[in-house]
Amino acid sequence: MYEKKIPKDFSCGISITFEIIGGKWKPCLIDSINLGIRRPSDLAKKHPLASKRVLNLQLKELEAYGVVRKVIYPVVPPKVEYFLTEVGESLLPLVDMMENWGSDFMNDFYQRQENIHSETILIGT
Repeated sequence: MYEKKIPKDFSCGISITFEIIGGKWKPCLIDSINLGIRRPSDLAKKHPLASKRVLNLQLKELEAYGVVRKVIYPVVPPKVEYFLTEVGESLLPLVDMMENWGSDFMNDFYQRQENIHSETILIGT
């Protein structure tokens, strides 16, 4: 079995927070589920740039950490929905703060992205 050469350090709260919600799509999934988008197919439609495999993996990780609860209904075809747990609901202020900060920083971000790409082109020529 593969063992990481550098073990993860969970001695601070930030490390633990990033372990739980640090995936590229995890905060978006938490937000979407909170907004009522609960079925895997609807989550995939909401986040079309994420592969279904990655979404499923990140949902499984969120479930393993107790952030979401998966409900499988006994119908044909099977119906699956995800709901936030108390742990997931406790993360909503953090996710909201991330959304607000990103929205406030968006224009500056795009400007810096342009600068980074133009500098890369100049260096590479």
